[in-house]
Amino acid sequence: MKIKSNIAVSDSGFVFDPTSGDSFTLNEVGRIIFNCIREGLTGDEIFHKLSADFELEKVTFERYFLDFIITLKHYHLLENDD
Repeated sequence: MKIKSNIAVSDSGFVFDPTSGDSFTLNEVGRIIFNCIREGLTGDEIFHKLSADFELEKVTFERYFLDFIITLKHYHLLENDD
């Protein structure tokens, strides 16, 4: 899974898709996950990174991570997301 290269994200979590003109706002955790995906980290690596800073159970992470990925696909922010 890979974020499309033309997608811009600010330090505050503002995401802009220049292809569609759509913009989104991510919360702190969403911004961290988005940037981790952009860096090429796996789901397990992202879980370990987040669990170091947040009290997080694996099952809870997996549920929200899957929802986040589905949302990214819905808005066509991932490469080959058709």
